[in-house]
Amino acid sequence: MAQIGQSKLFIFTVCVFMSIQSYGQQQPKVDYYKSDNITNQIPYFDNRFKIDADIEEITLLFYRVSGTPPIILVRPDGTKIKINNLPKDEITWYDDRTFDLITIKKPMPGPWQAIGSILPESHIMVVSDVTIKVDPLPEVILSGETLKVEGRLFNGEDVIDDPLFSDVLSLNIDFFSTNNSAYDNFGAEPVKIAQFRDDGRDLDEYANDGLWTGEFELIDFASGEWLPIYYVKMPMATRELRQKPIILQETPVTISVETVKEEGQSHKVTFAISPEFVDADSLLFQGKVIFPDRQVEPFSIMEGDGNSRIYEIGFTEAGVHRLDVNVFGKTINGREFRLVLPEFSFNAESKGGLLMPTIDENGEITGTSTENGDVGISEQIKLAQDNAKQLAIDLEQAKVEQELADKAKGQLTIIVIVAANVGIVLLGMIFYFISRRKKKKSG
Repeated sequence: MAQIGQSKLFIFTVCVFMSIQSYGQQQPKVDYYKSDNITNQIPYFDNRFKIDADIEEITLLFYRVSGTPPIILVRPDGTKIKINNLPKDEITWYDDRTFDLITIKKPMPGPWQAIGSILPESHIMVVSDVTIKVDPLPEVILSGETLKVEGRLFNGEDVIDDPLFSDVLSLNIDFFSTNNSAYDNFGAEPVKIAQFRDDGRDLDEYANDGLWTGEFELIDFASGEWLPIYYVKMPMATRELRQKPIILQETPVTISVETVKEEGQSHKVTFAISPEFVDADSLLFQGKVIFPDRQVEPFSIMEGDGNSRIYEIGFTEAGVHRLDVNVFGKTINGREFRLVLPEFSFNAESKGGLLMPTIDENGEITGTSTENGDVGISEQIKLAQDNAKQLAIDLEQAKVEQELADKAKGQLTIIVIVAANVGIVLLGMIFYFISRRKKKKSG
């Protein structure tokens, strides 16, 4: 197993996870008060622990009931430390929904107490020299395959198997190109490969067993030389482990096809196997054929000798056929692997004419039809796509014109309303002046 290099992370946990630094060479001590015979159990109501005088800095981790307020710490002299009244430059406090992570510089020696909804299963353990050990990656790695890699967190020689610890820590792996111009991944961007889990899901066999499992899916991933870097991330600390560069080999299987044009005949699909890194005789194929009408037909190839396998697809109609294929086998080193081949597609023509795809207004192929003519299939597809693009442009223009018409209609309505109101006001004023003149004459 590989191990994080020279860096060391010193931790103390009260359920506790904790960074400890000492002035001298003597190993600092953290004592605890027991309310029963359970080793390292924190009393649920007291939550008391003692800090040795030689400790220069500690980082306490308290697990509490989800969603409850942050805890309160009580110093040996009775003064209280809360998240909203922290002594400047002395304490750093990170609070989450399920835990508090607190770093204290030069903590007061003596008995401390924690007040809050601390989980009863919390316990004290002194953790020092925390490292991550991960199984080395295989010597032969193939583009398209899924890898299972396992790792453990260690406290010295002891495995950290606290189930609650996974809430505080995340373990990831990224691949960085070595920028070796001799390989296809020269200049490629870093790729986040996987996050390790200890929850019993996917490839992780058992939840909370201290064995972290990473699932690497190397699909759509450039072959070449990569540097794997593992990251252990905590709220106030990050450690990394760099393994030696690995070579991601190209997919060992290529697909070709011989097509036919009549019913009663079959397209012949050939899977060519490169034996440089895999045992060709061990390979099994499982996949599906997606026909032009979107019907799906599963298939498998269980047997075969040599460096090729053949599968026949009966002619049903002209159009685009797609193949999604998984491969299972062994490398030349005897390692079992599984990988996904890139999707393979081919066009089938009919005897009576060439394939003419039907394309919707978004330029997507929705079906096929057969038409006679001298125009090649690629030209037909391009023509149909151009027509679809033009149709989309026309629809967009019509939409804009309709919006302008609606806007103009709305403006006209406003003008009519304003004009009507103005007319009413003018009529009212005219009526008013006429009435006054009549009154003057009568007077």
